[in-house]
Amino acid sequence: MAVRPPSSPEPAPAPTTATDAKPPLPETDQKGKARRGRPGTESGNGGPRKGKGPLGFLRELPALIVIAFLLALLIKSFLVQAFYIPSASMEPTLKPGDRVLVNKVVYHLHPPRRGDIIVFANPDPSQEPDRGVVGGFFHWITEGLGISPPADEDFIKRVIGLPGDDIEERANGDMYVNGHRLVEPYLKGRDFRAGGLGPWHVPKGELFVMGDNRGNSNDSRFGLGTVPIDRVIGKAFIIIWPPSRFGGMAGGTRLG
Repeated sequence: MAVRPPSSPEPAPAPTTATDAKPPLPETDQKGKARRGRPGTESGNGGPRKGKGPLGFLRELPALIVIAFLLALLIKSFLVQAFYIPSASMEPTLKPGDRVLVNKVVYHLHPPRRGDIIVFANPDPSQEPDRGVVGGFFHWITEGLGISPPADEDFIKRVIGLPGDDIEERANGDMYVNGHRLVEPYLKGRDFRAGGLGPWHVPKGELFVMGDNRGNSNDSRFGLGTVPIDRVIGKAFIIIWPPSRFGGMAGGTRLG
């Protein structure tokens, strides 16, 4: 019997190492870019992607309108409010038909100053009816949105005297504060009165105010009287209408 040499054993397969293991390649689209998510879907969340479209916007529109109204109401109530000038008492600084913006925050930082143009509520307000909590809340909203008229009219004047001041109007129309002449470069005319007016003493916590149109202004010299500081709404700081008069308001009040 012929004897054959033993055949060589087949080599064992090499062990697989960590570097040899490779993750399967992701699916690719026609342009060769990898797609994420489960096969057969257009997005990674497992479902087809849907756009909002015009119907989605219309569904959100009522909520957007309500939010816009609430923001406008909050801004008007606590930050800035526009006021319409109905009379000529502040000419030439403000004319009938002007609209001004009033800063409601500034007097929480410091008290009113001489020469400021302020808007204030009627110092002698009428008695308002008792509307209750719910009725009062809805009245506040409708008044803030301009639907309901305010119970009392507001006024706009210039601060002439501060608490503790003594005010006097001389016969030539010059105003004197604590014996010093008040320099007012914004005035175009004087209010000449034989014998002058005053003197007046400004009580604590109140302001003496006047219109720039001294011959045609119901102010602290007459029936309006002095204005409690807690009735001040804010400081007028810019004319916003008409466009031809857009800008700041004349100042320069100082003691001579």
